[in-house]
Amino acid sequence: MEWITTDGLTDFREAERWMEARVAGIAAGTAAECVWLVEHPPLYTAGTSAKPEDLTDPDRFAVYDTKRGGQYTYHGPGQRVAYTMLDVGKRGRDVRQFVQQLEGWVIAALSEFNVQGHIRDGRVGVWVERPDKPLNADQSVAEDKIAAIGIRLRKWISFHGISINVEPDLTHFDGIVPCGITQHGVTSLVDLGLPVSMDDVDVALKRSFGQVFTSA
Repeated sequence: MEWITTDGLTDFREAERWMEARVAGIAAGTAAECVWLVEHPPLYTAGTSAKPEDLTDPDRFAVYDTKRGGQYTYHGPGQRVAYTMLDVGKRGRDVRQFVQQLEGWVIAALSEFNVQGHIRDGRVGVWVERPDKPLNADQSVAEDKIAAIGIRLRKWISFHGISINVEPDLTHFDGIVPCGITQHGVTSLVDLGLPVSMDDVDVALKRSFGQVFTSA
């Protein structure tokens, strides 16, 4: 298992090419599993379920079609993207369980900052309750998305992965309907009032990974 952290902003297509090469190596048995921590310039990505009408400002940033699952997602500075190239074939060949493990990993990392992440039926990703905001129309507590999840499998090796909002410009999400969900907003660790750095999040991700994933 290898961890790689890339400083600066990584071009999205370059990241895709790198992941595809690494996935081929893992499938061939010539490369180790890998988690790659990056940041991207501001951009939107469209998953396989993306709806054209959910791209509300198509000229704002570059838009990349991608074959990962999910809908429209924003990536940009201040957001930690963790690309997970893991052998799901050796981990039970259960895609649903693997997505649940990714969600559990994010929740475990967030808990190190005393943030309680939640999973909601019908809403992919990780959510936090916002009792500081007005109640929803049905009188339920408002919730914002703090992490997105979207994966692809090739020969049972995963790639793409998760993104956690550390301190991105949250107005950049305004050009899309994030993951097709209009009734909830987005937030970040800093937006929640936590003076958390990218390095802090990286430490939490590395420390919590073994709580959720065993060796293949």
